[in-house]
Amino acid sequence: MNFFERQTQVRKVSARLVFLFVVAVVGIIVVVDAAAFLLLGLYEQGAGNAINVLIWITLLMLLVIVGTSFFRMLSLRKGGGGKVARSLGGVYVPEDTTDPQLRRLRNVVEEIAIASGTPVPELYLLPNEQGINAFAAGWSPADAAVAVTRGTLERLNRDELQGVIAHEFSHVVNGDMRLNIRLMGVLFGILALAVVGRIALHAGRGRNGMPIVVIGLFAIIAGYIGLFCGRLIKAAVSRQREYLADASAVQFTRQTEGIAGALKKIGGLDTGSRLRSGKADDVSHMLFGEGRRFSSMFATHPPLPKRIQQLDPSFDPDELQALQQRWSSRPPNGLAEDASLGLAEGARGPAAAPAREQERIPVSPAGVVAGIGDPSASSYEQGYHLLRRIPAEFTDKARRAETVVPLIFGLLMATADAPRRHQHATLTARHGQDVADTVWRESDALRALAPELRLPLAELAFSALRRREQNELERIMATIGELIRADGMVDVFEYCLSTLLHTELHEALYHRPPWRERRQRLAGNEHAVATLLAVFARIGNDDPRAGQAAYETGLSRVLPSASLPFAPPDEGLIALDAVWPVLDGLHGAEKALLVEGVVLVISHDGVMTLAEVELLRTVCALLHAPMPPMATRPGDVAPEPDSGTASQPR
Repeated sequence: MNFFERQTQVRKVSARLVFLFVVAVVGIIVVVDAAAFLLLGLYEQGAGNAINVLIWITLLMLLVIVGTSFFRMLSLRKGGGGKVARSLGGVYVPEDTTDPQLRRLRNVVEEIAIASGTPVPELYLLPNEQGINAFAAGWSPADAAVAVTRGTLERLNRDELQGVIAHEFSHVVNGDMRLNIRLMGVLFGILALAVVGRIALHAGRGRNGMPIVVIGLFAIIAGYIGLFCGRLIKAAVSRQREYLADASAVQFTRQTEGIAGALKKIGGLDTGSRLRSGKADDVSHMLFGEGRRFSSMFATHPPLPKRIQQLDPSFDPDELQALQQRWSSRPPNGLAEDASLGLAEGARGPAAAPAREQERIPVSPAGVVAGIGDPSASSYEQGYHLLRRIPAEFTDKARRAETVVPLIFGLLMATADAPRRHQHATLTARHGQDVADTVWRESDALRALAPELRLPLAELAFSALRRREQNELERIMATIGELIRADGMVDVFEYCLSTLLHTELHEALYHRPPWRERRQRLAGNEHAVATLLAVFARIGNDDPRAGQAAYETGLSRVLPSASLPFAPPDEGLIALDAVWPVLDGLHGAEKALLVEGVVLVISHDGVMTLAEVELLRTVCALLHAPMPPMATRPGDVAPEPDSGTASQPR
């Protein structure tokens, strides 16, 4: 099952959830209406009066259940994943932290974010939780947050931490976070009916209040029956998604010891994966491990021994007892294990030779499409090495709020003197002389940065940039627009950087894309498809005839019956701004077909240029189909390990 098929599956699960919610609401209303009909003596009144009373009761129930469900989902969506993390006592982990445990955590999260093609999420620590646990929350990858407990930091070594974080990123990539938010909203709405019933119990006290008391009692009973059914649904959905996330983490890291080791430590330590927070039940279906002790009927996760055996068939559940005895007096220490296993955070390796702007990169169209939303061990290696190749002076600035903005501006400074001076004047007018001079110096230093490292550096900077105030972010985006127009042209890197930043910041601030979300079909939107393919064909081919041949190859795959001429838009890359609202609304299978067509266009000559790789990753990001990094030089392609337990970069 590829990424697009998993997205379709999540939508089907969401549709079933809505259906079951409707059934539960109808059942609850029928119960309460029946109680009102009998206890209020409506059968003794005229039919018209009885119907009016029942209509008002029904409307009140709908307002309570549907209204509170919608309000809960909206509030969680507006707050992003960070709101969920903070509600459990989460403390934000600074991008430039120097604490050894937190630095290791940040490094792992940044590596996996780059490797999976998703924005670096907000990162939180639950400092008062000693159990080993973690969760990912949010409405979209751009506003996602990952939270880990103190026990996770202290007890897990780097491989185990990597396995847990890869598990959580699977939830981010596969759309589970949005499903989890909907589950929380549904349960909140059903529970609200029980709260209304309690209010009715108090309001009905006194003379002649018995019918109201009884109706309130029925509302409480109906609400808790609905909650019982809702929790069964939540548990069933969660268990299914947990198996998928475990398998995805193993595929991503290409070793089972990490995530299996984390699960064994949960089983071998007294604290297990339990959370002390009173709100643990609300997020139980989001957690890496069980946050509470539930009966098997309500368990949101498969049994721990079964999860371990899925990863390691030779595992004997009796091993957990031996681990409990060993760790009862001396619990494991993650950093100490890192030192003994050679996993400690080390210095970055020597910088590899940079790729030239037009260096040719071998490509397999089928491999590119299959890798979307489905990072492998080689993706992690590629992400790891990309970050290690970026000089420390730049990564340090990308992680600090006071230096990240000049760094981003510096990436966009021209090399020619005239447009460069125009950009400096623009910066002076908008941000002051000091900022403009800092950007000038920053751009001089950034000239030594390999071209293929520019977008990864910008992706790393997104986390610190996102934490600035909304009005300042809007001013920064306006400045970026002026900087890239300074020379009257927009090259591929400038377009990719500005478009990605604008889209990701917009989604982080407003929790929706910059365009209206609407379902679309390829049929009826042929012009948007043709524009996208024509832009790619023009970028990758100086010869118009070669460009036309590449364009026709891609078009025949996406729209086999269409006859659209090869007509690259006069406005070049800017013409793509009009196609994103259409193409992002396509169904998963049609998105897959579109991406395959794009890859056929740019691989028509058998290779890709760096510019084509950057634009392809941007297209996939805007389609919300995250694409792992590709090797930007032939030597970057790491050989696939023969064993599922091969060692990984540290």
